[in-house]
Amino acid sequence: MATRTRLIQTGALVSLVGLLLVGKVAAHETPELIDQGIASFYSDRFQGQTTASGEPFDQQALTAAHPSLPFGTEVVVTRPDNGREVTVLINDRGPFVQGRIIDLSKRAARELGMINRGTAPVLVTSVQ
Repeated sequence: MATRTRLIQTGALVSLVGLLLVGKVAAHETPELIDQGIASFYSDRFQGQTTASGEPFDQQALTAAHPSLPFGTEVVVTRPDNGREVTVLINDRGPFVQGRIIDLSKRAARELGMINRGTAPVLVTSVQ
């Protein structure tokens, strides 16, 4: 009988630990909203110019400028109006236009479907 009780207690303990671990994993899967507002994209005239991080700007890379996120931070930029999203690497500072929260490379803007518009409403979330 004692063996059976220990087996039940061990099983209950393993189940409890499992539930706690699942709860922790689920909590980390929810991306954190960093910012929301208007995105724009770089003009072609910036191609090859040095970014604030020291890298040359490349319109075909999936990069972006943000006023305060650390260089090397990856974020997901989502257009809530069409559901498209892209993951970009922050490698520059900006945008320097009031009311805008992020400047994207041309490739990132294309993936969001905002080339013809020039700007679009976006959500910026952490990469999970």
